[in-house]
Amino acid sequence: MMTLEDSIGLSLRNLRQSKLRTTLTTLGVAIGIASLSGMISLGIGLQDQVVGRFMQSGLFGNITVTEQSDLPGALAQLGQRGGPRARGVRAGGAPGRSEVRLDDDAIRRISQLQHVREVTPNLRLPVEVSLGEFSSPVVATATPMSSKGEGTFQTFSYGEFFRSESDNDCMLTLDMATRIAEKDTGSLIGKKLTLSYAASQKTPSDSIAGGFQVHRTGLQCRIAGIVERNPGAVGPGGALSVSGVMLTMGLARAIDLDIVTSPQSLLRDPEAAKTYAAVTVKVKQSQYTQDVEDDLRRMGFQAFSIDDALRGAKNAFIVLDIFLSLIGSIALTVSSLGIVNTMVMSILERTREIGIMKAIGASDNDIRWIFLGEASAIGVMGGFVGIALSWVVGHVINFGANIYIQNQGGTPGDLFSLPLWLIAGALVFSILVSLGAGSYPASRAAKLDPIQSLRHD
Repeated sequence: MMTLEDSIGLSLRNLRQSKLRTTLTTLGVAIGIASLSGMISLGIGLQDQVVGRFMQSGLFGNITVTEQSDLPGALAQLGQRGGPRARGVRAGGAPGRSEVRLDDDAIRRISQLQHVREVTPNLRLPVEVSLGEFSSPVVATATPMSSKGEGTFQTFSYGEFFRSESDNDCMLTLDMATRIAEKDTGSLIGKKLTLSYAASQKTPSDSIAGGFQVHRTGLQCRIAGIVERNPGAVGPGGALSVSGVMLTMGLARAIDLDIVTSPQSLLRDPEAAKTYAAVTVKVKQSQYTQDVEDDLRRMGFQAFSIDDALRGAKNAFIVLDIFLSLIGSIALTVSSLGIVNTMVMSILERTREIGIMKAIGASDNDIRWIFLGEASAIGVMGGFVGIALSWVVGHVINFGANIYIQNQGGTPGDLFSLPLWLIAGALVFSILVSLGAGSYPASRAAKLDPIQSLRHD
């Protein structure tokens, strides 16, 4: 009876005796594993570049809520999965605006939903900012204190986040700050930025605008920080934003109550409840996003999140990963045929040796395990070499691609990503493929007749 130690020793001895053939077969397995893991790592890297940037933005778990039919175009379609009510159709069947209003009472009711962490209105305010000789119209946005340390606000070029929600503080994007003070951007921290806007004022009934007149007013806010956010990035509210100025929620609310944005806002009854174009709902954990969206639609609102927009992209990346894996498997299939060829040639060369081992008491299983041990050893060596080869090639391509991307003005990133689970999976898969390829030669060797084997020259 042959022990496991004897089988392993014989397997390694046989591989050492055919160094060139073993090396070439191992190299074939390594190339197959490198091709397969490289293709998969490319798919993972591309997905990280798309999805990972949204993850870093802190927008996962944020839901943008509007009244029915307020979301334009594709966003409206994404938010219309709740049936006829979600499409802004009234009970009588006529299309129109939902009677459910997005006001402070609605915010209070939404905040009481399960899994909801915070609800804040999306305030976008047309103002004119001025500092020294600089003056420019912008759309300022409100930023809640809960955004501190999330997404864009994880790092600052200069300064820091708001001290409190009640302070008259503001933050600038690096692009806006450069426009104000190109040569010494950091010196803006602590300076007062003037915000000017058109406000309404009540007048006698015979005055213009039915009892209201418009006058220009302004206030100052302290520049607390400057963040690196490109114009057109996704803002804290979950909507596309080109704002270069961010205000505290308290300051933005005060301006929003006073500002005139349209003739309708000028004639608005000051006693009527304030409604919002959109609010942002932050869930406690991102896995509850879909549940909260469904609750919001049942309340009569439209809901949209980054998860909705990326759901199709994630499915596309799954298809891409499968396609790349199939391409990589071609090389691995070719290498597995090399293992079969190596094992069959080994049987032909060692037929007499196999007969001798059987004659002195080796069983069929003992012979089978010797050849399976050789195949698994080739798989282990090929797996490690293939993973190393994939890592080196991936880093070389990343290095070259990032140089090109930077020269084109883009943001560098890792096109190839080789996580630990892929390394472990590639190694296990290499061993399994090698064992599968070596199973036929091992069974063939085990079935050899010892008498005929001893007569073999």
